[in-house]
Amino acid sequence: MFVSLAAALVAAICYGLAAVMQAIAVRASSRRPEPGAADLGGVDPGLIVRMLRQWPFVASLAIDLLGFVCQLIALRRLPLFEVQVIIAGNLAVTAVLASWLMHTMLAAREWIAVTAVVAGVGLLGSSAGSQGPAAVGDDFHLALIAALIAITLAGMAAARLPGAARTPVLGAIAGLGYGVLAVCARILPGFGPHELVRSPATYTLAAAGIISFVLYATALESGSVTVATASVILFETIPPAVVGVLLLGDATRRGMADLAAAGFVLALVSAIALARFGEAGRHDAQPRSRSQPQLEQLYRHQPRHRQQPLPGQRVEAEYRAAAVPPRASSSGQPWLPTGRNMG
Repeated sequence: MFVSLAAALVAAICYGLAAVMQAIAVRASSRRPEPGAADLGGVDPGLIVRMLRQWPFVASLAIDLLGFVCQLIALRRLPLFEVQVIIAGNLAVTAVLASWLMHTMLAAREWIAVTAVVAGVGLLGSSAGSQGPAAVGDDFHLALIAALIAITLAGMAAARLPGAARTPVLGAIAGLGYGVLAVCARILPGFGPHELVRSPATYTLAAAGIISFVLYATALESGSVTVATASVILFETIPPAVVGVLLLGDATRRGMADLAAAGFVLALVSAIALARFGEAGRHDAQPRSRSQPQLEQLYRHQPRHRQQPLPGQRVEAEYRAAAVPPRASSSGQPWLPTGRNMG
């Protein structure tokens, strides 16, 4: 069980790091019109193709793959409600990375939220019971396939909604797709090639991952990252947790149900509070210091030489720089290079 818990934490770290890199690729590859221009909506099939030309996105895929493998390992022994909340806690990782790499500023409430995520995950880790692979029938597999088809159709319809409604709805639908992915991973009979090829959950899992990612990228591309990410967190965490408890036999240790519920709520609410870091690479990220313009004004580069003097002053300065005694004029008075007797 300790190995599964460590795998879930590694998965959260991988997903948090990949989120920063994918955010850069989404913004660089987007062809959405500028704010105020006409936007017909819809899912852009070429978005992923264009993102593949961005090296941060390609690298993030490898990191995501490592995180997904760790998530599969975690789901072999841990209940869905624990693994999904730990995965949602990757926003705490993203927030800390954004503070370090992107020079964004974490407010006091956001540091509190990061701490609360860690505390909630700790409560879950100490109270969740060990699980095994869940055996389900063909009806359950068909229900997952039907749910994924409904999610796909709903996502295509939501992509054509007006801008204000499109982002939260797309985020929620993408979250449901990620929830289907988690349930499929929970019911995999094993990781052997023979077991994976024979299980319908393998193909449903792969399709759910692709569809959910496209919907989430579309939500990020066209709206507020905070709204989109908060919707994804809610709907990729709560529905799978309910399915796991009611249908897959997920449970806590004896007498620790209240502790697990408290940890679940604490970590989930705190992760939602960090939703703005779901796309840490936004160009409008909050700077580390609000007084940067004043600092630039104070420490701006000063010219090496003073302002050029007037012609008479220039001659006098050159004269004083030369260590020679002054010449006498025809009247016997020292010759002064002033504007009256120059030349």
